[in-house]
Amino acid sequence: MDSFWISPYAFSCFVTLKEKKLPFEVRTASLPDKEHQKAEYQQRSLTGRVPMLEHADFSLSESSAIVEYLDEAFPGTPRALPGTARDRARARQIMAWVRSDLMPIREERPTTTMFYERATKPLSPAAEEAARRLVAFAQAVVPEARATLFGSGWSAADTDLGFMLQRLNMNGYELPARLRKFAEAQWQLPSVQEWVKRERVPYRPY
Repeated sequence: MDSFWISPYAFSCFVTLKEKKLPFEVRTASLPDKEHQKAEYQQRSLTGRVPMLEHADFSLSESSAIVEYLDEAFPGTPRALPGTARDRARARQIMAWVRSDLMPIREERPTTTMFYERATKPLSPAAEEAARRLVAFAQAVVPEARATLFGSGWSAADTDLGFMLQRLNMNGYELPARLRKFAEAQWQLPSVQEWVKRERVPYRPY
């Protein structure tokens, strides 16, 4: 994973490993020093991106693939994705969407503003529109009377959606109360707090 502990994708895999109670070792790669672009890493990851999971003689990159692999490879552990086909499909939809859309939010409220210095500039019109779409989407999927998206309890989709909402919430954006409560509840999970409270090296742009 990245040496700054700010990647939302590494975050998703870290929390999943913790929630599944699987023992693991963390190794970091310096992205400013392009360690993830070295030939040996490229050969194992195939995509040259972080995070990458190594399990015995198998290596896998792309966070959503890692989360699904962990469910299938360790069936006796708590599930990262819900048990029913429809809930799993919805969880995958949420996870895919927050990874592939909302680019203005990701650009103007990068993860450095969550773990290093808060944003000082207001959102641009494009980011305001992305925030509006995020809020509308979240209001459609976050239940009124539960702290998690699905009745089966925590899922990786909770972690991913909560993280995206926190990009706004932690930088002073007024979320609707129900969404703020959901995002902050996800942030207080012990597995998440273990990530949040990491001592981080000084940030270097890359």
